[in-house]
Amino acid sequence: MRKTKPKKRILLPDPKFNDVLVTRFVNNLMLQGKKSIAYGIFYDALDIVGEKVKDSEKAPLDIWKKALENITPQVEVKSRRV
Repeated sequence: MRKTKPKKRILLPDPKFNDVLVTRFVNNLMLQGKKSIAYGIFYDALDIVGEKVKDSEKAPLDIWKKALENITPQVEVKSRRV
């Protein structure tokens, strides 16, 4: 058992968009500690989105945030013992 409670680590925002949510997403995307490769994959994906929606005035990051908002659950389901 631990002597003390571990300190909460503060995530630094990503270098390109200065957004902590992007950092959390990239940390989940990362495999075997390869964070620079995960950032490259994420930024390339946003570039592809930007090319596909050139006509729209929305930024690719805003489109990604909206997509992330659409897939998150709206309500929390708690299990109950019967």
